[in-house]
Amino acid sequence: VNTMGIRTYLSIITLNVNGLNAPTKRHRLAEWIKKQDPYICYLQETHFTSRDTYKLKVRGWKKIFHANGDQKKAGVEGHYITILNIYAPNIGSPQYLGQLLTTLKGEINNNTIIVGDFNNPLTAMDRSSRQKINKETQALNEALDQMDLIDIYRTFHPKATEYTFFSSAHGTFSKIDHNLGYKSSLRYFKKIEIISSIFSDHNAIRLEINNKKKMAKNTNTWRLNNTLLNNQWITEEIREEIKKYLKANDNKDMTLQNLWDAAKAVLRGKFIARQAYLRKQNKAQINNLTLHLKQLEREEQTRPNVSRRKEIIKIRAEINEIETKKTIEKINETKSWFFETTNKIDKPLEQDRDVHYYLT
Repeated sequence: VNTMGIRTYLSIITLNVNGLNAPTKRHRLAEWIKKQDPYICYLQETHFTSRDTYKLKVRGWKKIFHANGDQKKAGVEGHYITILNIYAPNIGSPQYLGQLLTTLKGEINNNTIIVGDFNNPLTAMDRSSRQKINKETQALNEALDQMDLIDIYRTFHPKATEYTFFSSAHGTFSKIDHNLGYKSSLRYFKKIEIISSIFSDHNAIRLEINNKKKMAKNTNTWRLNNTLLNNQWITEEIREEIKKYLKANDNKDMTLQNLWDAAKAVLRGKFIARQAYLRKQNKAQINNLTLHLKQLEREEQTRPNVSRRKEIIKIRAEINEIETKKTIEKINETKSWFFETTNKIDKPLEQDRDVHYYLT
């Protein structure tokens, strides 16, 4: 992740590097990344273990996220956007991708972008030979369509004949590297293009996403809503997630610091997802109750009835209870924020004065 500079758009690059064990190749890649200057760069097939990531250094880049081996998922998650980086096997890639997307379906939403080497063309246009896609790929495309996921590059360039991979054995070109996103998020994508990377047998794909004020919310620090810990369902699920995480990552390649940092990211993602689910559930419950209440009130206005009035009172009480609980949660969040920042009030004020001074 490139931490330098403020941009009006986010540039994301995905590239299969086909191994980075050679020092010369790592140096070329670092120079290439520096020249392309993306905000985030996703690499596949590095042949690195978690202890090798220090070998790849790019000036201004301070954060490296790594996953390999039996780990099925790796990505960067924020309040606004989640990016999944995938490397599919050479054999049976459509089935692998279909199963993976099914597994992750609950975690994929309209703020999700899926990038990586799928090792499989999605359309006949993705092959220079124009060979028709097989039944397995057709099934994968149907699954993507059901999830409202689209090939961003093919949507922007439906008739383009640019490719990301050349097979010297078959003498054919193909686009097996892809960027998938939601149809409803298409307006956020500014530009997408295939860019050359001579040091690899793959070309890279660059996606630019509009970085407006709404996206700036990503910089806010996430804080745990402590009231979630009072929910028995959530606490049990978090306990299971911790057990599963420790079991999956109990290996000699993982340092304790990386284990802890990754665990925080995983649990944060779980808490965010569960809080969003509860909010959505509460909103739907209130909407249903409100619609039912309005209907009863209309009926009561024309045909007064004692039992109906009791039902109206009951529904009002239910809505009040939900809204009161929601308000208490917000108050507790505010109290938590206040006690965390009460000793730091002077510092932001000093910063504000400094900013004002430079502006004038």
